[in-house]
This record gives sequence, C-alpha cells and structure tokens, in this order.
Amino acid sequence: MAKVTRDDVARLAGTSTAVVSYVINNGPRPVAPATRERVLAAIKQLGYRPDRVAQAMASRRTDLIGLIVPDARQAFFAEMAHAVERAAAERGKMVLVGNSDYLDEREVHYLRAFLGMRVSGLILISQGLSEHAAQEIDAWDARVVLMHRRPEAIDDVAVVTDDVGGAQLATRHLLEHGHAYVACLGGTEVTPKHGDPVTDHIEGWRRAMQEAGLPVDGHLYSSPYNRYDAYKVGLELLARPDRPTAIVCATDDQAIGLLRAARELRIDVPGELAVAGFDDVKEAGLTDPPLTTVASDREAMARAAVDLVLDDGLRVSGSRRERLRQFPSRLVVRRSCGCH
Repeated sequence: MAKVTRDDVARLAGTSTAVVSYVINNGPRPVAPATRERVLAAIKQLGYRPDRVAQAMASRRTDLIGLIVPDARQAFFAEMAHAVERAAAERGKMVLVGNSDYLDEREVHYLRAFLGMRVSGLILISQGLSEHAAQEIDAWDARVVLMHRRPEAIDDVAVVTDDVGGAQLATRHLLEHGHAYVACLGGTEVTPKHGDPVTDHIEGWRRAMQEAGLPVDGHLYSSPYNRYDAYKVGLELLARPDRPTAIVCATDDQAIGLLRAARELRIDVPGELAVAGFDDVKEAGLTDPPLTTVASDREAMARAAVDLVLDDGLRVSGSRRERLRQFPSRLVVRRSCGCH
C-alpha cells in the first residue's frame, strides 16, 4: 500500500498542503473551523501519520520541550513537571524530563542532550546556572525559560512565584497564634544564592520577624530539602530543651519530615509545636495533622512557561515585565498551625 502523503490529505479535503500543515502544527496561521474539520476528517479517513523526523529536519525543531528539574522524586518538582507536561500537550508538544540531582555537570549533560535533539525550547528549574551551562545555552542560541527561580541576568526569561511574600504570610500567621518567636528551617547553603526560592523564603521569614520587632539570630536552622533528612534534623532540633514552639519550613517536604519527628518524640502538633510549610504539595492535606502551607498557581505557571518558551518574539522585543512573570502566593490554612 502506498504511503499516504500530505498532498493526499489536501486533495481529499479540498485545501492546499500549507493549510494541512497549519492544522497539523496548530499554526502558525489560523484555519477556519469548517476547513479544520475537513482536514481532520481527511486525515482520519486516509490514516495519515505525519513524519515527525522529516518535519524536525526541515524546521530544525522537534515537537519536544526539554525540562530539567533538580529531583523529580520530590513532590513539588514532580507536580510541577506534570503541570508542564499538560500545558505542553495543549500546545501539541511533548516533554523530555532530566534530573540534575542538584549537580552542575548533570545539568550541562541534559542541556547538551536536549539541545542536540533540537527541542523547541528548554524549561529549566535550576539551582543557579553555572558558567558552563550558560555557555552551552549561548552556543546553541537556545530558547530557555527559567522556572521557580528569579533570574540573575536582565535578559533572562523566568516564571516565578512570590516566595518572599509567601513566607511572610506564613510567618505572620504563626506569630498571630501568640508564639514568642517563629524559627525557620531553611536550606543547606552557606552563602545565599541570588534568586533561589529557599533564600527568598528565609528572607520573607526574616522580614516578618523584624516587622514584629523580634530577633532572628539563632532561630534559623539548616536542613536538606527532602523529608527523610529533614526528619533526622527534626529529631535533633525537637529534642533540645529550648526547642521552638513554632517553625516555618522552606519546603513542604521538610515540614512533613518535621511532623514525623514530632510524632516520634510525642510532641503534640499544634498543641506544643506549630508548623507551616511552603509549596502546597498534594500530600500536605494528608499529613497528621494536615499541614498549613503556602501555595502558588502551578498550572498557570506551567502554561506561562510553555507559552514563553515557544514564543520567538518575546525574547527579542519583550519588556522586562513580560520576561519576568511573577505569580502571587496564598496561605492555605490547615490544622498544623493551630487553626481548626
């Protein structure tokens, strides 16, 4: 049986091959609804399957978007990756996911691999672009959107949430429950990184404490981001005779680990210890007690990142405000803070 071609589809639908291409690729030009229906009906009747390899060779782009995350095992990054995948599917794209494991060399490895596959663009959730990563992006002239981290360079395109404001909301809320002070479970970085979400969470906590006239020295504790290591940190912190009565965590995973440590030490939450997290992962509502946390609109952020990475014109002519899309944070009140 002869292979069905785009010419065959155009002939049956009574259109040009260009119109068939616009329907298959969802652009770049609009197609009237009635014409689109005729083309789709012809594709179905003939059993036409586009040759994606040939398309990629002709356009030097594939229908792929590369997504690099620090660790897809962590709930926040897994949920963000899922949201990006759904947003990409709405634009007729597929997503390749790579885990950097917080290592610069692995991030560069995936940058090279994805760019070598001629992806349409890259969405990068990074711990901070290394010099090698930046050079790789420049060498390929790649379309890259940073996500979850504020950019360092003025011409970077990024999608972020209001991390400072969200941490302020959580800290203020815990203080309103009458605690003498609120401790903060931050990250492991000795030197704060510009634009890092956890650095911004710590800054939001610090601002809320200073607004209340409270000292911050001695109340910031270091912890890895995953729940397992945070649990170990929690066992040590909560076993101290001067343990805090309220703790705001930089991530929900840390808070979940802390709640497990409190349960093991038979410390009542929220009676003896109030806890708040950040990210509002799905499991936050299933902890015991359910976790008060800070949420952002991940679905809207994912759609914005996909739209930006597929938009050629924005990188050339977009304003700074258009390049940096910041979404608001909101407090999700559950029982771990002391509310009913």
